Amino acid sequence: MLILVPIAFAAGVITAFTPCILPVLPIVLAGGAGAATKRRPYAIAAGLVTTFTAFLLAGAWLWSLIGVSPKHQIKIGAALLLVLAVILVVPKAGELVERPFAFLTRRRAGDLGGGFLLGASLGLVFIPCGGPVLATLTANAATNRVGGWIVVIAIAYALGAALPMLAIARGSRGLASRFRQHAQAVRVTGGALMAVSALVIYQGWAQSLQTKVPGYASWVQDAIEGSSAAQSGLDRLDGRQRQVFATGEEQLATRVEKVPLKNYGSAPDVHEVSAWVNTKPLSLPGLRGKVVLVDFWTYSCINCLRTLPYLKAWDARYRSKGLVVLGVHTPEFAFEHDLGNVRSAVKRLGIRYPVALDNAFGTWKAYGNNYWPADYLVDQDGHVRGVHFGEGDYAQTESDIRLLLAAGKHEHLPRPGGDTDHTPKELRTPESYLGYLRIGNYTGSPLHTDQTAAYTFPASLTQDSFAYAGQWRIEGERIISAANARLRLHFQARSVHLVLGGHGRVMVKLNGKLQQTVRIDGDRLYTLVTQRQAKDGLLELQFTPGLSAYAFTFG
Repeated sequence: MLILVPIAFAAGVITAFTPCILPVLPIVLAGGAGAATKRRPYAIAAGLVTTFTAFLLAGAWLWSLIGVSPKHQIKIGAALLLVLAVILVVPKAGELVERPFAFLTRRRAGDLGGGFLLGASLGLVFIPCGGPVLATLTANAATNRVGGWIVVIAIAYALGAALPMLAIARGSRGLASRFRQHAQAVRVTGGALMAVSALVIYQGWAQSLQTKVPGYASWVQDAIEGSSAAQSGLDRLDGRQRQVFATGEEQLATRVEKVPLKNYGSAPDVHEVSAWVNTKPLSLPGLRGKVVLVDFWTYSCINCLRTLPYLKAWDARYRSKGLVVLGVHTPEFAFEHDLGNVRSAVKRLGIRYPVALDNAFGTWKAYGNNYWPADYLVDQDGHVRGVHFGEGDYAQTESDIRLLLAAGKHEHLPRPGGDTDHTPKELRTPESYLGYLRIGNYTGSPLHTDQTAAYTFPASLTQDSFAYAGQWRIEGERIISAANARLRLHFQARSVHLVLGGHGRVMVKLNGKLQQTVRIDGDRLYTLVTQRQAKDGLLELQFTPGLSAYAFTFG
């Protein structure tokens, strides 16, 4: 675990040189330029490290206590920045704010307190291009798995991100010292610059700024955070070394122990299930003597939908021989929490095996899961004997099922299905979210979050990017069409799918030619384009008002 500390520090340093720093860079420059003491840049760095670490580790819990959503968290930070801008422009206001911090030094408080507050506010709005290190820290914090190593690694990451900004703040202070005769003008200019930055962050334009700049440091980030040493440490930190299933007691010899499969420990039971479909309530202890395939899925996930034919085939082929396929439906979008929507999806998709609604992510957290789809194969004695994330390897999974069934019951099994693996292997556009909380590869007009606004298409779109035109309302996890709403996407894939909701129509054009008009009659995944092979294409969609769009996926 010690190896992750320098890796986290290096990852933090790299983060400070990615496009993510663009929205806060003017603030750091303004804060340093407006410094009246040499220590103010250090106070800025201290404030950033303090709040960034605190809210990384406990932010989800703290904000949930007072009911503050992610979008409002950023707005609070932006409002605090605006207050600090006023402090720079109006010296008397600065003195009032800085006076409580006078005890921190024998000298005049100067702007040490304001510097700490500035850094603290940056900790609220600084949303890094988090690689695997930050993703693992966030996942552990969100599921309340915060321990000593998590804290140490989080501090190392925050220090790495803060040090380059400390250098920037000190450099800007040095620049300002050359213009000492214009100190008040520099201070006012810095305050105005900070106020503009606060407005950019408050309005949500920062996301648009970040998406317009290429990830020029991504290859360095991948080299450090994607190394085998880093991945091994992150797996141990995140509990993915399969010890997450161990209960601590000495494992008992089982009747299937001689099966040549790993034993990852006792399988967690299902937790906090809000409803069941196709069955009465079940439990893993109640299924002892059966082989259980626990499948985490959600009905609008294209990767999950592509695994369903194999799951359904195994259920039909081996149910009478002792196999139970248990679908754990863990929602990604708000509409997937609805029991009626899930029931309709299960019926429409022809799923006959039991499905548990994991709306509170109780079972997801119990397994330490992070993926849709994910499969955990449990033997007759309740031990996890196989784990697979994502699509593919269906023949191997069926072989493992047959090994456990044969070991538990010495009876004749039907021949294996020999199902062809249709998992896409070619290069294709990655999943693209449309709401501002997870937006990526967006190009076009500045985003106006949580309000209806007009957008225009750019002159061109780079590979894998998209843009809006017409009237749209951009929300956290979705976009809602208004008058003349259109969406353009430059993709590479065989098929294009879009999660949509509401009632209306979407007109589909591919490379300028009308392909079809899709009728939208509910919240689910819709297929817009199907081709024989993966091709580069320009997709344009025209929406009737009132439709919701969530995310593109590709096949």
